[in-house]
Amino acid sequence: MGSPRNALLFVSLAGAIGVALPATLLLWVIWQQTVMAEEQRLTKLSEDLAAQTEHAIVDARALLEELNSQAFEPCSPHHLLTLQNEALSRVHVRAIGYWEAANRLCGAGLVQGQRLTPARASRIYDSGVIAWWPSAATTAGDVALFLMRFGNHDMAIDPRLLITPGQLEGKQVAVWVEGMQMAAYPEASVFPAPDELPEGLFVDRANNRVVSRVSVDSLFPIEVVAVQSFEDFWDRYRMLVIAVGGIGLVLITLWLGLVWRYLSRQLSLESSLRAAIDGGRIHAVYQPIVELRSGRCVGAEVLGRWTEKNGTAISPEIFVPLAEKAGLGTRLTLSILENLLQHMANWPEPEKEMVYHLNLTEQDLAQPGFSRRLGELLDEHGVAPERIALEITERALLDSDVIRQRVAELRDKGHSIAIDDFGTGYSSLAYLQKFELDTLKIDKTFVDSLQTEAVTSSVIRPIIDLARALDLEIIAEGIESGEQMQWLVERDVECGQGYWYSPALGESGFKAWYLDKAR
Repeated sequence: MGSPRNALLFVSLAGAIGVALPATLLLWVIWQQTVMAEEQRLTKLSEDLAAQTEHAIVDARALLEELNSQAFEPCSPHHLLTLQNEALSRVHVRAIGYWEAANRLCGAGLVQGQRLTPARASRIYDSGVIAWWPSAATTAGDVALFLMRFGNHDMAIDPRLLITPGQLEGKQVAVWVEGMQMAAYPEASVFPAPDELPEGLFVDRANNRVVSRVSVDSLFPIEVVAVQSFEDFWDRYRMLVIAVGGIGLVLITLWLGLVWRYLSRQLSLESSLRAAIDGGRIHAVYQPIVELRSGRCVGAEVLGRWTEKNGTAISPEIFVPLAEKAGLGTRLTLSILENLLQHMANWPEPEKEMVYHLNLTEQDLAQPGFSRRLGELLDEHGVAPERIALEITERALLDSDVIRQRVAELRDKGHSIAIDDFGTGYSSLAYLQKFELDTLKIDKTFVDSLQTEAVTSSVIRPIIDLARALDLEIIAEGIESGEQMQWLVERDVECGQGYWYSPALGESGFKAWYLDKAR
């Protein structure tokens, strides 16, 4: 018991024992009620997911039948434009193609290539529909697609998009159709097969999780398996436990929670990140954004870097996800913004006309007070909202009226809104049309594939066309060669960034780079 850490662990253990005895009795009393409530919730969730899956399949069948009935000149510009418009107007559709006999002659959408013509079908129905369930044979990029062919047309569906993460409330979910797995979230999760599970909800004590299986029989036999950790399950019913347990149990539980929170702060990387944010060790760096035709620097993307006191640099790939998981995403964003505003006050007068792109997380948009605090910081430093563009990922734009309203409020204040890494997530015309956006940033993946045989190289053109149709400015990310830059210039892409121009630079490095280019 010689160290504070051991003493703290001993006290925590004693508290845990004190909580465990009354909690066990309490859980026994309310168990049936909580199970019944959870079964009702999971049944409703499963029915909703089954309905979404069934609707996608029925809609695909109807669209293919409609396309077959139209008198197109095969693979003509009009034919391909129709296929492209139909693909982009559906959230889950990645491609639509045209066949003659056993040959796929052409197609349109965000995915093309041999993965859309696998050798052996999973199902051939009497109606003439041919289906390939998601597998290694249908994988394009890192996504296993569901393929359906009827007549002379086919459709590739991204099964990830049949499940909307926002409706899962922290659960892992998988959907089976006709005994074969169609979709899962998260994608890499491993689920028990439905026929290995009893119907309803049960506690898998060996794996410390709660598992449910719900069967829905409508047009297709659909099974939904939902998995959540036992801790998440009890988090949902904590308020009921507290109400029944009484004030004494509440105080003990809160005390234990505070002790463990203190322990985790002292012993984890999360604690170090909090200290880095509080201690100003998160600093802003800048990757120039350049007008492609003139070569003039018009702004910069603002990125965060974390350097510990001993000089160790922590990768953004580590601390950015950690911040979001720990609920520190908004504090991190505001810390980077404050550093940017301090730098802006010391930059040359011509540079003060540039626009700086600040990345927002889903947590930023979900925080009711974020917009107010953003405005306060800008007012304190005398910076107009027009100088700070806000970059939002596609996942953050998932169908949410609250997010849509907050994005509109930020735009009304003068901030331009950019959708970042477009084409890598939940991209679709349907989502983009719901939000008021100003800029579309083409992901580095697509720029890398220019002038290659990669599947993604054919995708960048419809992305540019889509941006033009929505009257959006385009910024290409990850430009690394003069050939890529020239290709983009020839297609009237306005701006770009990447190592061809400059890597991300610190305050002094960016200032020197800008002054050198301005000569």
